[in-house]
Amino acid sequence: MKTSKKAAEMTERELARYIDQSVLKPEFTVDEIKKYAQEDIDFGCATICINPASLPIVAPMVEGTDTGLCVVCDFPFGLATTEAKALLAEEYCSKWNIEDLDIVANYGRLRSGDLDFVIADLKPTVEACHKYGTKVKVIIETDFLTPEQIADGTRCAIAAGADFIKSSTGFVTGVPSVGATNEVVAAMMEAGEGKIKVKGSGAIRTQEHFFELIDMGIDRMGVGYRSTPIVLGMTPEEAKHQA
Repeated sequence: MKTSKKAAEMTERELARYIDQSVLKPEFTVDEIKKYAQEDIDFGCATICINPASLPIVAPMVEGTDTGLCVVCDFPFGLATTEAKALLAEEYCSKWNIEDLDIVANYGRLRSGDLDFVIADLKPTVEACHKYGTKVKVIIETDFLTPEQIADGTRCAIAAGADFIKSSTGFVTGVPSVGATNEVVAAMMEAGEGKIKVKGSGAIRTQEHFFELIDMGIDRMGVGYRSTPIVLGMTPEEAKHQA
């Protein structure tokens, strides 16, 4: 989403519209989920990215606000069967007013070069979501991929009819977690050729990096609840108060 206005010229509210704030830690209590969801709403972020079990908690909170629901599906591994993923998407989207659904691609099959499988595995979930007007973001876990595989994954998401390609889950183990580097985001943009929106997620923790990605033309970013006040330019004292 290339804009004429530089990130440094944007208001806090304009910057917040780039953010899906992550409230995904499995150990969160109900009170913690409510706390960070409310902060997301107060900031004016695009969505709150939550686990499905949090839907009954967070859905009533976003009603009448500018912030939508983003639910993850088959997260964080993407290894359920094709049919199970589509059933989960149907379950969530038919019962809740969900703006976006973030689905994890089978990136092991992507690394194997089995691109037809990756596309066919995603399509039923995309179709289930689109019936309800829910946009789909495909996560390809770029920390495990070569630049060529990132390009292949982006093209698979396009072929499956997805709305966004997304870099990371934020739950990587076993390899260095670099997430949405400028190079990774540029690779997704180049492969996407304007046919799909781009969401960077993982290790977006400074305002400098956040601004760089906006100025590159990114469409959305997944930002952790601790980092949101920082990338929005709050003072350390303000950020500490939000934590």
